[in-house]
Amino acid sequence: MAQQERAQQTRDRLVEGAARVFHRLGYGLATTADIAREAGATRGALYFHFDSKEELARAVIAREQELAIEASGRILSFERPPFETMLLMCVDLAERLRSDPVVKAGIRLTTEITQFDPPLLAPYEGWMTAFGELARQAVAAGEFRAGVDTAAFARFLIPAYTGIQLVSDVFSGRADLLSRIRDLWLFVIPAVVPDDRMDEARALIDSLVPSHN
Repeated sequence: MAQQERAQQTRDRLVEGAARVFHRLGYGLATTADIAREAGATRGALYFHFDSKEELARAVIAREQELAIEASGRILSFERPPFETMLLMCVDLAERLRSDPVVKAGIRLTTEITQFDPPLLAPYEGWMTAFGELARQAVAAGEFRAGVDTAAFARFLIPAYTGIQLVSDVFSGRADLLSRIRDLWLFVIPAVVPDDRMDEARALIDSLVPSHN
């Protein structure tokens, strides 16, 4: 095996190990010794690839963002209507939050770390940009009301989703996350969906977002 390939495998193993440790302990309690042990690597190998715990945390977040972009691209390739696309993205992230350690760790890190310089804005900005664009498409398609402020919609929905998944994690380890997402959308749609399409919107939520997990 080429040296470069072995080095990449070690780096990937360290990122995966860091993800498991950060998800389990949080950024503050995690140590580089914990991460090296979890990854089956030496601390020397860890510091060969990463200068600090913060750099490791940023690598985990970057990997989580790569996974999010891949998932979003897959969903967008379905070429479904914009409102349905938004629901599919919400459900997809919920499912990955319950099963993928890298996603769990990346989301935990972005919600609990405020002291990084520069701050961790990109994950939130990326989601708000994507949902703002989908909301604009929904307005153009008649799925949302003509007067909806699409940027304000995205600025509300993404932080609301963030809060819901945090509360779900506390109460049920995210076992009830899909039900909470369903509740969120059922409260949101009267503000953005035309009256004559409300039944259609509710039916779509019923079909895509289960009421029980």
